[in-house]
Amino acid sequence: MTEFWLISAPGDKTCQQTWDKMNMATSRPNILSTNNKFNIPDLKVGTLDVLVGLSDDLAKLDSFVESVVKKVAQYMADVLEDSRDKVQENLLANGVDLITYITRFQWDMAKYPIKQSLKNISEIVSKQVTQIDNDLKARASAYNNLKGNLQNLERKNAGSLLTRSLADIVKKEDFVLDSEYLITLLVVVPKTNYADWQKTYESLAEMVVPRSTNLLFEDGESGLFSVTLFRKAVDDFRLKARENKFGVRDFQYNEEEMKADKEEMTRLSTDKKKQFGPLVRWLKVNFSEAFIAWTHIKALRVFVESVLRYGLPVNFQAMLLQPNKKNMKKLREVLYDLYKHLDSSASVIDASMDIPGLNLSQQEYYPYVYYKIDCSLLDFK
Repeated sequence: MTEFWLISAPGDKTCQQTWDKMNMATSRPNILSTNNKFNIPDLKVGTLDVLVGLSDDLAKLDSFVESVVKKVAQYMADVLEDSRDKVQENLLANGVDLITYITRFQWDMAKYPIKQSLKNISEIVSKQVTQIDNDLKARASAYNNLKGNLQNLERKNAGSLLTRSLADIVKKEDFVLDSEYLITLLVVVPKTNYADWQKTYESLAEMVVPRSTNLLFEDGESGLFSVTLFRKAVDDFRLKARENKFGVRDFQYNEEEMKADKEEMTRLSTDKKKQFGPLVRWLKVNFSEAFIAWTHIKALRVFVESVLRYGLPVNFQAMLLQPNKKNMKKLREVLYDLYKHLDSSASVIDASMDIPGLNLSQQEYYPYVYYKIDCSLLDFK
């Protein structure tokens, strides 16, 4: 279960008592959740007006940062292609797995100095994550173009004989070249029609060179045959061949072009390999940065909301609960009983329960401060 509930409640006589009470209530008689203290440092409170405005701004910033975290994770999965099972081990925060990072959260003083105002800290996060988002778009676009061009070339080299590139199949000696009168055509013949081809190809048009056909290549369904004839008979030959279900390829032997195609394929393949390592490294580093930023935004939201709800001086305990999946409903009820005195207007109704006429799904509201952190957005199967 990778869903966490980040909650806060006012300090009783001490914050430790608040913690002990919640911990005891959620562990007896059944263990409803695994709990950790969530350490938020002494941040600068500022004025009430600023806090109210900041509460809305942080909600928007939370959604934006979460979307970037998801995008980076998803793109990591796309880039790793066949090694999707390796995605999870690359999605770390500060070098540890996400659950460890969240449950042992420590505020990063160097990145987000607590002497700054709350607004400044949120702007630092916003700038940082916007930069990650922009960089991701640019890097993804460049890599996807390269990958797309390579896939197109690979498709050209792997389709049916009627459409695929013939650069790796035909050789110079398969053709009559530089003749004023003669030309070699390439014809795709279904395997079931080989006997018909051998019987009829010389009579499909006048001026076909007798016994000039050779099987150059075959795949699962067809064979590629060469045949030599006079140039003036080509149109007639094409027409009759089509009537007999033989496909004449539109192909002229050009060594330079074929060499250029091969070189382009090699170049794209090399470029993709060259870009792969640095791109994965960039994704790892910036996933970590975005996830750390997201967790700090959650901490800021808990701080701001707790001050707005419980008042000054700042006195609340932030707590991180990892609910036991089977007991989520029971956990909600226990928390409600524990904290209903804080706000009689808050309902015990869980927002995930859909009740006609009550539009609760938009905002989950409880007598205690509550935010969800859902790490399952990164669970790639």
